[in-house]
Amino acid sequence: MTDDEVQSREEGCIISSSVVVQNLDHLGIVAGIVDELGVVEIVNESVGLDPHEKISAGVAVKAMILNGLGFVSAPLYLFEQFFVGKATEHLLGPEVEPQYLNDDRLGRVLDALYLKGITSVFLAICMAAVKRFDIACDYAHLDATSMSVSGDYLNSERENPLGLAATLPISVCHGYSRDHRPDLKQFVMNLVCWGDGDIPAFIELADGNQSDKARFAGLIEQFQQQWNFDGVYVADAALYSADNLAQLGTLLWISRVPLTLTQASELIEEIDERAFRATQMEGYRIAEVCCAYGDVNQRWLVVESRQRQAADLKQWEKRSVRASQQAQTQLDKLSRQPFACEADAQQALERFEKSLKQHLIRTSTIVKRPHYDQPGRPAKDAVPTSISYHIQATLKLDPEVDAKQRLRAGRFILATNVLDSPDFDLDDSESNTSDSNESEADSIELSANEILTEYKAQQGTERGFGFLKDPLFFTSSVFLKSPERIMALGMIMGLSLLVYNLGQRKLRQALKAANEAIPNQLGKLVENPTLRWVFQCFMAIHLVFINDQRQIVNLNETHRKILRFLGSASQQYYLLC
Repeated sequence: MTDDEVQSREEGCIISSSVVVQNLDHLGIVAGIVDELGVVEIVNESVGLDPHEKISAGVAVKAMILNGLGFVSAPLYLFEQFFVGKATEHLLGPEVEPQYLNDDRLGRVLDALYLKGITSVFLAICMAAVKRFDIACDYAHLDATSMSVSGDYLNSERENPLGLAATLPISVCHGYSRDHRPDLKQFVMNLVCWGDGDIPAFIELADGNQSDKARFAGLIEQFQQQWNFDGVYVADAALYSADNLAQLGTLLWISRVPLTLTQASELIEEIDERAFRATQMEGYRIAEVCCAYGDVNQRWLVVESRQRQAADLKQWEKRSVRASQQAQTQLDKLSRQPFACEADAQQALERFEKSLKQHLIRTSTIVKRPHYDQPGRPAKDAVPTSISYHIQATLKLDPEVDAKQRLRAGRFILATNVLDSPDFDLDDSESNTSDSNESEADSIELSANEILTEYKAQQGTERGFGFLKDPLFFTSSVFLKSPERIMALGMIMGLSLLVYNLGQRKLRQALKAANEAIPNQLGKLVENPTLRWVFQCFMAIHLVFINDQRQIVNLNETHRKILRFLGSASQQYYLLC
């Protein structure tokens, strides 16, 4: 915050005016959505108010969300500096100064959130989001990702240094790294989002070595207890196993089928071409079959994507070239090896041929090579002292393997236990569902197009993880002292994603309802802008005080139009209400 003295002339008099300029940028939009969601009130009600603290826990959480969505490289331990020069009191309330937002205060707030239970606090805010923003709760998308951290985090004995009577802290440890950083320890974030706008509904922080396959069914059960959800769960192949399907019981689901299953792999290669039909989604074909994997009656949809087919074929050609080079290197090494007799050489050639996975021996012969005591060209009547046998052969790509890979390209399988469809009938012989699988599935219908569309919407949750891992987000700066605080910060990350997606959904819906659009990065009018681009549009928006009178500078007509669609909660921060 800086003060500047300016001079103005009025009726021949020089009047000295105190001018204060503070950065506002897009943070007023974020603050408005946080206010509309009621985050401050919910957090304060959950963790309580401490009269000795200058700022409440709710205001501290709001400040952390502003920091998380500030899109600047501002690690949490530089949190106080983030608010220097910004309209802190305007955004967070009277008498809130940057120095109050220090690491000690933030640490205590994170501890209080952990003690209360991060899942319960997050759930309360998510429930408020559903009610206040009228979120449709028909589909719940489940996914997980890993978050890499720096530090030792010695927690093998699951010690609780805070002495908190809450859930045991997670184990920050090495595991399968989706970030391709096996050198770093990590924790796992499990997230459930509503299909309507990719709005987070449930968060769980887990051990860094979590097995998604072992956890997903239990996670759904936990979510079910919180929400009493009667819609359809959507997940990737980690959910699909016989044990998980049995554990889910009558709950409805859509899942990708792992092609490591023999039944799935064979279906991909052997399905009749005439079984495919076009879909409403351009570039996709679908074939439907009945299945009872894991003793659960279900529909399998073999999906073929033209775009993915081209990418898969390109990858297969690269892999086959590498495989050919490796096989040729092994064959060259084998060709240089001498054998004592022809039978030994032939056996070695047969063993090598059996080891080939993608290639065949095109031509082969065993060459006899004599050896003499004297160097140089031997005389015609010279008798060799020994004879060795060598393999000479050429390779070719197995045409059957090549044909199968080209047939598999672009294909994957989706499964669902929603058996009723307006365009698919089960054979009578295969439709005898058990009582446990019948009650829920009979209450809903899903066409093949709807199943494919909803599964592709799973990318929304994946985009959310990409958002959280953005270098400008503070996940890359998780330098906290304990797993407990990492868990609480994980909840703040989830809240930041919730606020971001709520704002983006609200703007897009309002633009569509009004048949309006705003310019994107290229100047093209669009009705589905990303909120990130909107944030960039609001750079260099300032709150200016002149003789204690507030005004916003650099606000143009495009800004006003965007704020009009975002509503009064955000407009007030730009003095438009």
